[in-house]
Amino acid sequence: MDFPGGLRADGLPAALSDPARLAAVQATALLDTGPEEVFEDLASLAARITGTGRAFVTLVDAERSFWKACVGVDADALEDRQNPVEQSFCYFLVGLDGEPFIVDDAAADPRTEHHPSVGPMGIGAWAGYPLLDPEGHVLGSFCVIDDSPRAWSRADLATLETLARSVAAEIHLRQSLSAARAAQQRSADLAHSLQAGLLPPRLREIPGVEAAASYLPASNRHYSDIEVGGDFYDLFHTHGPNYAAVLGDVCGKGIQAAQVSSMARYTVRADAGEVASPAELLDRLNTALLAQSAPRFLTAVHTAFQPVADGLSGAIALAGHPPALVRRADGSVEPLGVPGTLLGVMNTVHLTDVPFHLSPGDLLLLYTDGATEARPRPDTAPEDARAIFDEEDLAAALAASHGLDAEGTISHLTSVLDAHHGGWASDDTALLALRVPPPP
Repeated sequence: MDFPGGLRADGLPAALSDPARLAAVQATALLDTGPEEVFEDLASLAARITGTGRAFVTLVDAERSFWKACVGVDADALEDRQNPVEQSFCYFLVGLDGEPFIVDDAAADPRTEHHPSVGPMGIGAWAGYPLLDPEGHVLGSFCVIDDSPRAWSRADLATLETLARSVAAEIHLRQSLSAARAAQQRSADLAHSLQAGLLPPRLREIPGVEAAASYLPASNRHYSDIEVGGDFYDLFHTHGPNYAAVLGDVCGKGIQAAQVSSMARYTVRADAGEVASPAELLDRLNTALLAQSAPRFLTAVHTAFQPVADGLSGAIALAGHPPALVRRADGSVEPLGVPGTLLGVMNTVHLTDVPFHLSPGDLLLLYTDGATEARPRPDTAPEDARAIFDEEDLAAALAASHGLDAEGTISHLTSVLDAHHGGWASDDTALLALRVPPPP
């Protein structure tokens, strides 16, 4: 026979060794895999409709034909579900570049009369259609074998062609799902890397002060863990005995939100050594946000402080952000901060510095609104649904952590939130705690 792509040195079609075709066959991930119901069912249907005794779903590489499904052949072990490519009619389909191969009488047809498998395999008649990938590569064949010569009817061939397309569609669907999962994993890895860049790898150690933080990303409603959030926090040294903490929440998610979060964090770090006032520093951040080509607003809380002989003293400013909470050594909880304008919207913002002091045993908690808007997942049954976890709930949970250090307090709050929303976070949640330890 003449094949469009010519012949290899062994006389078989050169198309068998085409690198692009072989890569497509490997990409199916079906070679050397066991039987599966969907392929066995389609092969059984072909054998039943055509009245033949044998039907095959075959993948063909450069050296062999592998039977992903074989009806009418006793072959359970993988090594029994294949034969050398020269002993298979399937190479005709590969060499014919996607055309079907139909033989009514294998022993008499000049194309197959000398084929080495006609006698040993008892092939009377053979009809096969190619399994094509979307780029037109021939992956293998969908074929039936009759023990005796026969004239294939138009209905037989139409059935085989339809079933071959069904097998190819199933293979393509599996590849598409696999590619989608791989892309999703790459997106998740990228999101996690970006998110890690918004948060310090570990909190700065401050003499005489305990510090702890946590971050919980929102549970995406459609795909899990593939969007980077806009929450960020930082704790750093400014100059001399002075330190600063900032926590913010950028509107939205995704790459732009991550860029704004990163810019906000490093803008605060860069200017904190020059500006003692948290309100003035957040005003500078507002100016920087307005200069961005893709503006996004954010809320933030910033505090500048220094350890002193009897604890920790500083000032705090809120920019559209919920008030901080102070848990006193006696377990009482009080809000801290005056509401201010959110950032990135207006040229003029109204922000207020509020001084504070933490005595031994006192703790300061900064948080994003994921902690005060936590709710059960949307598909929770009405009888099991609970109200939004609000500011009062957070204050009560903080009071209940009386006596715990900073790390224990953050752990307690995350446990309370998890119990409320059942592991489904409706929004990103960042928590940052500073505590002056009591004397030994």
